[in-house]
Amino acid sequence: MTRVKIALTTLLLLASGLVCADMPADFRILLDEHWEWTLSNDPILASSIGDRRFNKQWQDRSVSAYERRDATRRAFLRRVYAIERSALSDADQLNYELLRKQLQDAVDLHRFGGYLMPFSHQGGIQNLENTTNRLRLVTAQDLEDWIARMAGIDVLVDQHIELANAGRKAGLVAPRILMERITPQLALQIVDSPAESPFYRLFATLPDTISAEDQARLRAAAIETIEKTVLPAYRKLARYFERDYLPNARASIGLSVLPGGAAWYELLARSYTTTRMTPDDIHRVGLDEVKRIRGEMQSIIEELEFDGTFHDFLTFLRTDPQFYFDDPGALYQAYLATSKRIDPELVKLFGTLPRMPYGVRPIPDSIAPDTTTAYYSRPAADGSRAGTYWVNLYRPEVRPKYEIEVLSVHEAMPGHHLQIALQQELEDMPMFRRFQGFTAFVEGWGLYSERLGYDLGLYQDPYSRFGQLTYDMWRAVRLVVDTGMHYKGWTRQQAIDFFKDNAAKTEYDIINEVDRYISWPGQALAYKIGQLKILQLRERAELQLGERFDIRAFHDHLLSAGALPLDLLELRMDAWLAQQL
Repeated sequence: MTRVKIALTTLLLLASGLVCADMPADFRILLDEHWEWTLSNDPILASSIGDRRFNKQWQDRSVSAYERRDATRRAFLRRVYAIERSALSDADQLNYELLRKQLQDAVDLHRFGGYLMPFSHQGGIQNLENTTNRLRLVTAQDLEDWIARMAGIDVLVDQHIELANAGRKAGLVAPRILMERITPQLALQIVDSPAESPFYRLFATLPDTISAEDQARLRAAAIETIEKTVLPAYRKLARYFERDYLPNARASIGLSVLPGGAAWYELLARSYTTTRMTPDDIHRVGLDEVKRIRGEMQSIIEELEFDGTFHDFLTFLRTDPQFYFDDPGALYQAYLATSKRIDPELVKLFGTLPRMPYGVRPIPDSIAPDTTTAYYSRPAADGSRAGTYWVNLYRPEVRPKYEIEVLSVHEAMPGHHLQIALQQELEDMPMFRRFQGFTAFVEGWGLYSERLGYDLGLYQDPYSRFGQLTYDMWRAVRLVVDTGMHYKGWTRQQAIDFFKDNAAKTEYDIINEVDRYISWPGQALAYKIGQLKILQLRERAELQLGERFDIRAFHDHLLSAGALPLDLLELRMDAWLAQQL
């Protein structure tokens, strides 16, 4: 064990991870200044958590701004290293490690220039109106601020074009197969009348708390801004995209073909998993998990006495109408009903639940065809906006009923909403830890939560149990296809075929998922790696504590310091376990 690990083990034995009161003044100043800089450089983050000081701004996306941000992070990192960690309290040594890792990862990744590929089919400049889903827009002032933001879209478009041109010069261009998806998304912005713009939709129905006079004024201002700024900016972007960027998009899909791509992906794998695992290590884990889960799936097929092969059963699940709704409204009601069934059962597994509620909402029509099955957005820090579990109702005939339960426990309760809302509600926690975290923990917890569905009384029939295994298989497959495409030279079709051979998801979902992994290298590795670590920690505690194991105490402690890197999480939970013995 290294000296760093020994030191961290000691501090985690002593610290709850929450107390800031005795931190030296210079470290407190550093944390405050870093957080203030974070908010000022990410106005949407600031607005989304209830800080309204930057409500009229977008993040500066110019090339020079990225260079300035990198220089500032390096300066913060030098200040971190200049602090004598041993002089800090035990809890603040943990804060030190987390801030250091966050800054170091960002500095290390900047040199590869990923920001020079600014377009993503999953969302971005082409559908900025969806930003409002993260914001509180209920007063006249809120809407005036949003109109002011809209007025800055022309500058933002110019900055994206600047980034894309710099990327082309550096040999960093996005895959054509993904960029082709952006063309119809941009087309939605090219309308004849401002009132037809997606940006005007918000103003069509304004809150009753806003006076009729103010409503008329706001609508007129929105129309003017859309006509004079938004529509011309999007016409300019569409011309550039179709004439200059799309024709030069690359035919390849993997990161390893780009300049420094193999080293870039190795770093992304370490960063997203918060481990020292190589892409080859992760690929092997994925293959092992696929084999294990496949065996459990086969047992359910035999239980159902299905007459056919494994692939015949997958075809049956993908094509039999009994497993699908034909109406988006019915699918939405099923999501609502499942969430209501889950919530009362949570006290069996948790001693502490978040105060902040969540809601279930359909994914906006403008992005639903090109996005994933569901996702979650955090609540506002000031309580003005609940958390949101977003569900995809586009083409309900490809959204299986047997996935509804497992998807809901992952995205809402006890998955993302429980973990993220609790993290935001932690008192005396440095702000960067309340509102930021590590993907391996956040998504690992979400995937771990899918297993908790059994404890919550879900998965009562074989098809629902197969649905849970399908989602587990989905994340195992990710380890194989993400590393395959970005590190081992796999084609997109190889990834699709491997996915189809092992998971019961529909072909439509599989293609969307594979394209997501192409556009977001390494992120998909975090889920299964994080889940396996949490399961390992639970199994260790159950084995050593026997009948004294308290699942509520285990979960409460695991969540009580927010989202941690997996190595620090293990040290912290081992320290807790030692105290229980």
